[in-house]
Amino acid sequence: MTFSQKLPGAFYAGALGRVRAEMSAEGLAAMVLDDPLDVAYLTGFHHFPNERPVACWLPLDGDPVLLVPDLEREYAADQGARAEIVAYPEFPGVRSPFAVLAGHVRAPGQAAYAPSTSVARAQALAEAFPGTRWSASNAVGRVRLRKLPEEIALHEEAARIADAMIEAGVELVRAAVEAGGDLPTETELASHVISHGSSLMYAGHTDVVVVPMLTGGLVYGGPNSAQPHRLPGGDRLRTGETFMLSLGCAVGGRFVESERTFVIGEPSPRQARYYEAVREAQETGTEALVAGTTCEEANRRCLKVIEEAGLAEHIRHRQGHGIGLGFHEPPWLSDGDATELAPGMILSSEPGVYVPGHAGYRISDTVLVTESGPRRLTAYPRELTDVII
Repeated sequence: MTFSQKLPGAFYAGALGRVRAEMSAEGLAAMVLDDPLDVAYLTGFHHFPNERPVACWLPLDGDPVLLVPDLEREYAADQGARAEIVAYPEFPGVRSPFAVLAGHVRAPGQAAYAPSTSVARAQALAEAFPGTRWSASNAVGRVRLRKLPEEIALHEEAARIADAMIEAGVELVRAAVEAGGDLPTETELASHVISHGSSLMYAGHTDVVVVPMLTGGLVYGGPNSAQPHRLPGGDRLRTGETFMLSLGCAVGGRFVESERTFVIGEPSPRQARYYEAVREAQETGTEALVAGTTCEEANRRCLKVIEEAGLAEHIRHRQGHGIGLGFHEPPWLSDGDATELAPGMILSSEPGVYVPGHAGYRISDTVLVTESGPRRLTAYPRELTDVII
């Protein structure tokens, strides 16, 4: 049985309708979305972002337009982009890409671009549409916060693969320990789990949507793991130390992450103390992901567990972040984000402690907020006894 990563046309029709409702409430006649993730959300066109603008023109009434460079025209058509395709010759070109767009659409009185649109592109839009009043709007971002069932199915499949990547990494290390030879280096382990995830996807899926990080993540051992976003290097894992598998993948462009910290050999009292503090914080923080709770309150409850364990000095980051088309996207489980959690939101729950010269400890699950409470999409075991190799 194969799994299709393509979303049905009804999904895109619904997405356009929800964004248009936000636009109407703001008095907008049109929007120009040039964020690659917004473009994918509204049209289904995933592309390699570069200096050449790719944008979705979304009028309040009428069909959307997908603006692409000529080199992307056939590819957009092959992907079945849910919009009229308008191509410009090249960038920067004799005419601005947005001037080409202006020649194909009716200039609105009031329009908006996304908050992420660069100053240069905003200026180009103003020049191409001189009679239009422009502002920034987060209409698409607000709609993207809550995932629909079709998207959730993609996240669930990605979670299955991410957990399988964790298991593949554990099996590689366990086999090396049992053989009594050299343990793998961080890069060897990273290469193995990434390859495993990609192989699973291509073996079982049709219409694989290739995004910049189809499968990937961070792999580091011992003192290296005390640097939360350190990249894998040539150091070998060592018996008696910990190592971290911080992995993720995207199915249909929808991401998940699954992260666990492992101990090679019997954990020391120090290792057990740090691990249990993080495990309890992650449990508390995940339980707090309930509709109506604010992001900052969930974060406060989560990190309080680490603080009460006497490890506040080893906190380096918030509880987590939203996940969707972006690997990191709003809302933020952090102080300062008063967003109320709502059913359909998907977030990471990933507290950690980081002890320089010793190790880092982090556990992350991808969690769906539902009407009845939080539901973990990733499911690799979390008890200390489960992470001893």
